[in-house]
Amino acid sequence: MPSSHVWSIEHFVVNSVLRGPRVSLRWLGNAMSQFAFLSAEFPEVFAHASQAESLALSDARAACFYARLALEVAVGWLYKRDNSLRDPYETTLSARIHEATFRTLVGSALVAKARVIKDLGNTAVHETRAVRSDKAVIALRELFHFAYWLTRTYARGAKPSPGLTFAPQALPRTTLVAVTTLKQLQDAEQRYAETVRAREEAEQQKLASETLRAALEAEIVRLRAEVAAAKKANSAIADTHDYDEAATRDAFIDLLLKEAGWNLDRPGKDTEFPVTGMPNRTGQGFVDYVLWGDDGKPLGLVEAKRTRRDARVGQRQAELYADCLEKQFGQRPVIFYTNGYEHWVWDDKQYPPRAIQGFLSKDELMLAIQRRTLRKSLAAEDIDAAIVERFYQTRAIRRVAEGVERDHQRKALLVMATGAGKTRTVIALCDLLMRANWVRRVLFLADRVALVRQAVNAFKRHLPSSSPVNLVTEKDGQGRVYVSTYPTMMGLIDETAEGKRRFGVGHFDLVVIDEAHRSVYRKYGAIFDYFDSLLVGLTATPKDEVDRDTYRLFDLQRGVPTDAYGLDEAVRDVYLVPPRAVSVPLRFVREGIRYEDLSEEEKEQWDAIEWDETGNVPTQVDPPAVNKWLFNADTVDKVLEHLMTHGLKVAGGDRLGKTIIFAKNREHAQFIVERFDINYPHLKGSFARAIDYKTEYAQSLLDDFYIAARPPHIAVSIDMLDTGIDVPEIVNLVFFKIVRSKTKFWQMLGRGTRLCPDLFGPGRHKEFFYVFDFCQNLEFFNQHPQTTDGAVADSLAKRLFVRRVDSSAKSTNRKGRTSSSTLCGATRRRACMKRLRQ
Repeated sequence: MPSSHVWSIEHFVVNSVLRGPRVSLRWLGNAMSQFAFLSAEFPEVFAHASQAESLALSDARAACFYARLALEVAVGWLYKRDNSLRDPYETTLSARIHEATFRTLVGSALVAKARVIKDLGNTAVHETRAVRSDKAVIALRELFHFAYWLTRTYARGAKPSPGLTFAPQALPRTTLVAVTTLKQLQDAEQRYAETVRAREEAEQQKLASETLRAALEAEIVRLRAEVAAAKKANSAIADTHDYDEAATRDAFIDLLLKEAGWNLDRPGKDTEFPVTGMPNRTGQGFVDYVLWGDDGKPLGLVEAKRTRRDARVGQRQAELYADCLEKQFGQRPVIFYTNGYEHWVWDDKQYPPRAIQGFLSKDELMLAIQRRTLRKSLAAEDIDAAIVERFYQTRAIRRVAEGVERDHQRKALLVMATGAGKTRTVIALCDLLMRANWVRRVLFLADRVALVRQAVNAFKRHLPSSSPVNLVTEKDGQGRVYVSTYPTMMGLIDETAEGKRRFGVGHFDLVVIDEAHRSVYRKYGAIFDYFDSLLVGLTATPKDEVDRDTYRLFDLQRGVPTDAYGLDEAVRDVYLVPPRAVSVPLRFVREGIRYEDLSEEEKEQWDAIEWDETGNVPTQVDPPAVNKWLFNADTVDKVLEHLMTHGLKVAGGDRLGKTIIFAKNREHAQFIVERFDINYPHLKGSFARAIDYKTEYAQSLLDDFYIAARPPHIAVSIDMLDTGIDVPEIVNLVFFKIVRSKTKFWQMLGRGTRLCPDLFGPGRHKEFFYVFDFCQNLEFFNQHPQTTDGAVADSLAKRLFVRRVDSSAKSTNRKGRTSSSTLCGATRRRACMKRLRQ
């Protein structure tokens, strides 16, 4: 260090985040810092970066934490000011740096640097083991290059010199009297998160004022325009800075291998392992990394190419190394090749090469090699008839199995009508794959906590040996089947213990996506990209209505899922009941548009709209008059009166059957319930209840709704009951909100399709359900079910049922062959009655 540098001893409070006095030798003067180029236009980033710099060699844990904090602030700045970035599913650092638009903006090299900084910072905060100073140096080196890019790209004033380099030897060598404790950093992280959250809430409160909102929006537009102008001007000058990508590559590969549990500390054995038999002049070669099993045989090898080369150029060299290792040790390793940013895995005994987000653990590689000989033929294994017995369910399982085994496909999409037994089909598929040694662990993803609970119960009932774990409530649980919501799994992916990931890229052999629509991929696609597994998607959306991109996401031809069984087929085969529209007396405020009237290009644009989680319609298709109509007391009273008068009744006609009213939002739902209690006080406030995720003890209300004789009998839903809820007793659906998402529309309609034997008395089964559509959703989606005035007589219902049974005897399946459920006359009728009782 040059003698001109001045030092002092001081007590300090770190950035008002880390509380408590500490004694340290610290740099004086911003000019001393290697991050000084940040100070003029990025002072908050500079404050954290220089703090990390001052602690690098004396308190590595704190240095890694502050390097990560500096990165988080920098990334936050980018998302607020660069309008090319799209907000991900949540605002965590991990979600933001993995967002596709962020990668496009900064490039793969800087994404890798950001991930190294993030992971080292996470390790510092959450791991009990000491953090070595070389890890802090790596974090600072990668932060230096990210900070250089940030300043060079967006600074409006002076830019750092292209020749500026990071100098580890120039880091201050200090001696701390008291080092930062792990708890201090964890408390600091929590306080920082609370500070950010409080600031965001304060900003939202400020935005409540229309005048202030307009002013702030104008200011945001102005700032973004300035940033865009600076970015454009800076990008016109070639970037000649050396980002030291080779060092990043090595650090990133080492980090990923460590996260997979590999501690490669034997040079000449774990790294640069010599082999003979290569087709070159000397016949020798050196394998960059060899991953050894406990028996001394190679489980895997890694070929690392230079960062600016396509990783795939190393495929042949890696293959030749595998040949050499196989000849020497009698076991062919799994092949990996990488350039540090892009990684490929190739088990050439089973699959072609595929991209992967990291490396497999020792246990996972051992299992992959064992499966080469232990896998059984899926075609020869029986499907458990105790789990599924319907022909279309076994057909779907066989088609997935054929794709996996015969065609070496790793993705499948099943389109099955709501109520047709998607979950049981997947459970039987999991059972088949487990018994045949194709799958050890399964991840089942759903978009609702209630659906996670429902799936866990189904696995416990039909496949108890899988020891299903509800990751929402049992985050540390162990089993063979894990069920989770998407946000929960996104949080768990980043968790590490002693530097090793709990859920590595190879942890699951099969990932099942319940309700697999394009919006799921848009928000949570990182999950499916991360896990190197078989992938099965489930959707109830009819075959011709599946989001266009969904097929591509499963590597399928548009309109051709792996297997399909739609509502019409299920109704024909008497596995589901059809909807029947009830004519409504109220005139809805028309929007003047139908989905069918849109051009193909407009449909594409319409389908790409991110409809919000409650199904609300964006302002551009929601005229102000609609709100006034929906919240009008007279309108609500008439809707409720029509429902109570014309809805299907149970208990000998004395009580309205189970009913869902789909409301626009929470306020609308509360308003509906209030009007119901005013109009029907004799029902004492328990007959109709609003159920949403903000309702206290909502699950207990939902549990009561599942029980036929117990109130509530009307559930006013705000998204919670729109998908996945299985209540066969539902006989009335009330569409009291605008729905413009095809997926959500069909999901909502599917709440009423399930069979329910003896619902109206012994031998009087549920044969259809009523749809009260007060907002012209059926018309918008060009659906025209049979219409009635309601209250169909028993004799007419029986005649309609018998006629439907007889006519379905003539139906054929979609291949033109008679369905396995197609019988004739009295035999057919008895079979249908038997299904109704199942």
